[in-house]
Amino acid sequence: MKNIEILIADDHPIVRAGFKQVISETQDMIVADEAGNGQEVLNLIRKRDYDIILLDISMPGRNGLEVVKDLKTEKPKIPVMILSIYPEEQYAIRALRAGASGYMTKASAPHELIAAIRKICQGGKYISSSLAEKLTDYLDTDVSKPPHELLSDREYQVMLMLASGKTVSQVADELCLSVKTISTYRSHILEKMKLKNNAEITLYAVQNQLIG
Repeated sequence: MKNIEILIADDHPIVRAGFKQVISETQDMIVADEAGNGQEVLNLIRKRDYDIILLDISMPGRNGLEVVKDLKTEKPKIPVMILSIYPEEQYAIRALRAGASGYMTKASAPHELIAAIRKICQGGKYISSSLAEKLTDYLDTDVSKPPHELLSDREYQVMLMLASGKTVSQVADELCLSVKTISTYRSHILEKMKLKNNAEITLYAVQNQLIG
């Protein structure tokens, strides 16, 4: 029986090592390659195919949601599962909309990860029962979407970082982008959401349960 060949993409070597350890204990799965950022993922998939890609959201340069869209354009048949530190309510719906086949937090139990990989490789999708409920609510209320749904994926990522108290400079450093670029994103966020400053961004995020 053919092994499930996996590409792990995460910018933290320790995290990749942890996933590799979990997968190595499963007889029919192997980590075929590793990537530390979105560009490395795209370079690898142009050379070979994988049965599934495990992809982090927060990576230097292009974030995971942007990379999913690129992958779906270049190799639409390779399924992608997002593995993230962010809770489902922050990114899961956006990830599925971008083309991911599943979303799981890094705090999930190892047996859940293995079960999710199997399900996705068999053509299914993986979402938790709590996310299934959120998706139902989202579909029921999509007539009047909240303002943060108007943001692009990158704007949304920047908005959450600003809401958590990070400065424009800190966001720029973390995302490997210029301060000018982040300032432009911030301006777009304030304009689209009809907010005046970072304090209002934080208040909005708390009220909408986007941050704790």
